[in-house]
Amino acid sequence: MYKSFFKRLLDILISLFALIVLSPLLLILSILLFSSNHSNPFFFQDRPGKKEKIFKVIKFKTMNDLKDSTGINLPDSVRLTKIGKLIRSFSFDELPQLINVLKGDMSLIGPRPLLVKYLPLYSKEQNFRHQVRPGITGWAQVNGRNAISWQQKFDFDCWYVQNLSFSLDIKIFYLTIQKVFKREGINSTLNITMEPFKGNK
Repeated sequence: MYKSFFKRLLDILISLFALIVLSPLLLILSILLFSSNHSNPFFFQDRPGKKEKIFKVIKFKTMNDLKDSTGINLPDSVRLTKIGKLIRSFSFDELPQLINVLKGDMSLIGPRPLLVKYLPLYSKEQNFRHQVRPGITGWAQVNGRNAISWQQKFDFDCWYVQNLSFSLDIKIFYLTIQKVFKREGINSTLNITMEPFKGNK
């Protein structure tokens, strides 16, 4: 009953409440990013959701669009702005996804929505993560986030899908609050952002 009905009801109620309460913060962050990036403060990108349905995820844009002489984006470490780095350190860049939750594209808690180009690279077991709505936070995020390997992430995601429950979601929500204040696992061990998934060996 929780998985089929109450989880979605809680998503709607909590995301709507959060958007109202956090609206002043969202406005301030939008203004700061617009001033820093001299462009749209929001980042939109196609991501696969439940049953691999494609939707546009909404995030705060923490990187500028600087390119090299050939027109290719400069490394993430160069394009990440000072205000963007600060916003990302508190995970505030994820807040606009509350709109995705309200629309039904995402859930508050579930496997993170990854890039569409990764879809052909998953094993049958890894693809199991698309049996539920993707989340703003999830079991993998509270168990290492970007500091763990792709295989570990997928293992955590699939375990979550198999064990989804109200008590587990409460636990993940509580651990997420802890992680945000401690600012753990934001970067991978190799890069300022998570290195791309290149498939299974």
